[in-house]
Amino acid sequence: MPDRMPQTGPSVADDVLLAVAEGRYADPHSVLGQHPVPVDPGRADAAATAIRTLRPLADAVEAVFADAPALPLAHIGHGVWAGVADGVPRDYLIRAVYGEDDWTSDEPYRFAPSIGELDLHLIGEGRHEELWRVLGAHHREHWGITGAVTGTSFTVWAPRAQAVRVVGGFNRWDGTTHAMRSMGSSGVWELFVPDVEAGSTYKFEIRTASGEWIMKADPMARQAEIAPATGSIVSTTSHEWGDGEWMSRRTRTNVHESPMSIYEMHFGSWRPGRSYRDVADELIEYLGWLGYTHVEFMPLAEHPFGGSWGYQVTGYYAVTSRFGSPDDLKYLIDRLHQAGYGVIMDWVPGHFPKDEWALARFDGEALYEHPDPRRGEQKDWGTYVFDFGNPRVRNFLVANALFWLEEMHIDGLRVDAVASMIYLDYSRADGEWEPNIHGGREHLEAIGFLQEATATAYKRNPGVVMIAEESTSFPGVTAATSSGGLGFGYKWNMGWMHDTLQYISKDPMYRSHHHHDLTFSFLYAFSEHFVLPISHDEVVHGKGSLVRKMPGDHWQQLANVRAYLSFMWAHPGKQLLFMGQEFGQLSEWSEERGLDWWILEQPSHKQLAEFVGALNRTYREQAALWQLDDDSAGFEWIEGGASHLNVVAFLRYDREHRPLLCIVNFAGVPHEHVRLGLPVTGRWREILNSDAEQWGGSGVGNLGGVDATATPWAGRPASAEFTLPPLGAVWFTLE
Repeated sequence: MPDRMPQTGPSVADDVLLAVAEGRYADPHSVLGQHPVPVDPGRADAAATAIRTLRPLADAVEAVFADAPALPLAHIGHGVWAGVADGVPRDYLIRAVYGEDDWTSDEPYRFAPSIGELDLHLIGEGRHEELWRVLGAHHREHWGITGAVTGTSFTVWAPRAQAVRVVGGFNRWDGTTHAMRSMGSSGVWELFVPDVEAGSTYKFEIRTASGEWIMKADPMARQAEIAPATGSIVSTTSHEWGDGEWMSRRTRTNVHESPMSIYEMHFGSWRPGRSYRDVADELIEYLGWLGYTHVEFMPLAEHPFGGSWGYQVTGYYAVTSRFGSPDDLKYLIDRLHQAGYGVIMDWVPGHFPKDEWALARFDGEALYEHPDPRRGEQKDWGTYVFDFGNPRVRNFLVANALFWLEEMHIDGLRVDAVASMIYLDYSRADGEWEPNIHGGREHLEAIGFLQEATATAYKRNPGVVMIAEESTSFPGVTAATSSGGLGFGYKWNMGWMHDTLQYISKDPMYRSHHHHDLTFSFLYAFSEHFVLPISHDEVVHGKGSLVRKMPGDHWQQLANVRAYLSFMWAHPGKQLLFMGQEFGQLSEWSEERGLDWWILEQPSHKQLAEFVGALNRTYREQAALWQLDDDSAGFEWIEGGASHLNVVAFLRYDREHRPLLCIVNFAGVPHEHVRLGLPVTGRWREILNSDAEQWGGSGVGNLGGVDATATPWAGRPASAEFTLPPLGAVWFTLE
């Protein structure tokens, strides 16, 4: 390098240089990079540019241009080097000499912000619906003066931070040379780092208001290291979607008037060791065998503790790396769509864990969580609760829902633990909660968030479905937001689940005394839009599997399951069944091991799975079972009071008023010559019998159908005699 001493341009205060050198200056770009400097006002064509760079411990530094000689820089203090080049700003690299070694690299501080003013305005207002496109890490091209450079732009929201640095393998986890710039009142910090490649691991170092440095994973990262590692990963996508026909059809589909039979699945224990890609063929084949319309994955967002089943999320925008990359999950969803299956995923905006490297106290203070523990902590789970009244926090969550629906092509989100959000006193003793401004127990800000999330999801993505797991009688969960409702498409019917499981667990000898548990749900079946769930929560932690809830010997247990599922599928509402219950797994579920697939080698259990397949296929073929699910005009009691027989019978209707008759006998003995009133005469064909020998039953039935005659019965103009199998269900349609 030349020996002459270069000009260094305008002076910079020593304390500023020191702050820049230590990576704690909030506007490093105002010092480093290149800046026009005053020249002789008498020369109209004269121009000069000051160049400064931070290269600690270097012996010599120069700026290297493609079209001009290199410019030597002088050390002006604390590792900062400076020089003045003739002419206007132009692209350059920095060459630094360390003893006998030299290193030429690009200069992060010569670039304009990688985030625009409109984006910053929307972020500041809490109204950026595509937040994932501008915050986080984005591998991209960014323009300098005359040409584009490939690298990664980093952006993070940390409004109370004094300074923020990005660290990673690309700077040996030393962030002093990669301090980010504050973008003003938006609270956003930004830095474009040239040459940082996709796949690089990174975190943010944040200087808190107290002057402490803390290291955090990126809240907007789209990929993370596999637990227990906690770094964020610069993620890119190369997946080309092939589900255009599905997505187009989705926008035209009314889910309320379509069949929806959901297979709930915990990915890690369905087939342990499988990746997103590995499982595609097997899952599609299995769903086809079982006849389901949708698969629902328990949370696939990144989470540190597998034992939480994904319900304690640290990376809301990151596909969990346990089973592959984001593109691998896109591949699976794409394949499922092309095979004709909808994809639902559990979404957890109700709380987040306290891990110090994640969202908790993100910039040193309560930011994503409410600062008051009476609203900001959920003691049941040892987690924090989001500050739903903060527009920017609400924006983070609403945009996250849109990310899964739009970026990942998820067809629906099942929102976990809604009750914990909408009640301020949820699982709290007196004195542990603070009433709302009206003195009530409703969490008005959380209610507003849910309304915004559902309304925005439906507005932007016609045909998707938002489902609430809400365990109370809160009114209007599925009512439109315009009328004050929460705006969900469906609500899990936890009351139905509790009552019917309580009923079915009784010995048939005593069921007549609990008949109301079987029939009570019909009183409110149309007060909301319901999904009937037999979910993971019902087959874990000592509750036993579905088949083990049933009384009697093994044959009776399986018969009970077939009758119960037949009743469930015919009941108004969509239905969900957790994996393993379709083939009668005997042991309760544990995330630590796979399903007992070997049991399918037992004929009686394979017959149960085959029955579920027949149940689903018959359900899909019969519009009466799904077309008017949310309309009381689609339902009519035939017999609801035969408690002494343990029998219920009802009609379902489609839009053309074509009936389907469902009769279930929950007694342990068959009933013969049971006369039931019917709306019309004619041949009623038996289309499903859960006691058929092919399903492992005793073969009691109606020889293919019954003939209804003009014999009035129970106020109806026609009637017929039926043979009802023990612990069995029969479905009939009118020919």
